[in-house]
Amino acid sequence: MADAIDKTNENARPLSPHIGIYKQQINMVMSIVHRLTGAALYFGTLLLAWWLLAVAQGPQALDIVNIVMGHPLGKIVLVGYTWALFHHMFGGIRHFIWDTGRGFDLGSVNRLGWLTIIASLAVTAALWAYALHTQGVF
Repeated sequence: MADAIDKTNENARPLSPHIGIYKQQINMVMSIVHRLTGAALYFGTLLLAWWLLAVAQGPQALDIVNIVMGHPLGKIVLVGYTWALFHHMFGGIRHFIWDTGRGFDLGSVNRLGWLTIIASLAVTAALWAYALHTQGVF
């Protein structure tokens, strides 16, 4: 009986659609990135908790955190955390707009997706430019 299995459909497409079938669109990418930034915020929140605990423990513990976060890799992580925070926030606003029943036409969906990307990058850059300016870096 096992020999009677039909092998003609081995390379057939799956019956239910999946990510490999669809043409990538901005709303698909935004959905995936929203989930990834949400997951990244868990890690970033641990870093924030570490910093808060160091503040509470005193100058020596805070110096260790500042050394780690002051390293170029630490700064990259902080910039990435900032971008993830803003991107996730703007993605949440996009979802809130949809919750009100607005923005479901294709043009609005695409504009909101691009606006989320542009706004998150712009606000992240502005915040870090301000932070570096107040430190006298430029």
